[in-house]
Amino acid sequence: MELLSVLLQAIADLTAYAKIGAAIGAAIIVIGASLGIGQIGKAALESMARQPEAANDLRSTMIVVAGLIEGATLIALVVCLLIVIM
Repeated sequence: MELLSVLLQAIADLTAYAKIGAAIGAAIIVIGASLGIGQIGKAALESMARQPEAANDLRSTMIVVAGLIEGATLIALVVCLLIVIM
């Protein structure tokens, strides 16, 4: 418990820097997720153009992977927002 109180006190002294870092982190998270989903869409469309008969399988896989990226992005954004709020 003493270690936790020491860490919380050290964090309280750096709250302004933590908020700036959390805002920059949130921006990087959103940019990275959008680039990743864009790459997924690009690869899926190229694959569908090469093999039209596999379009349904590729589409469903693309949606699942995009959903996983969005989930990880949401968790990271919540962590950044909790840093900013507290």
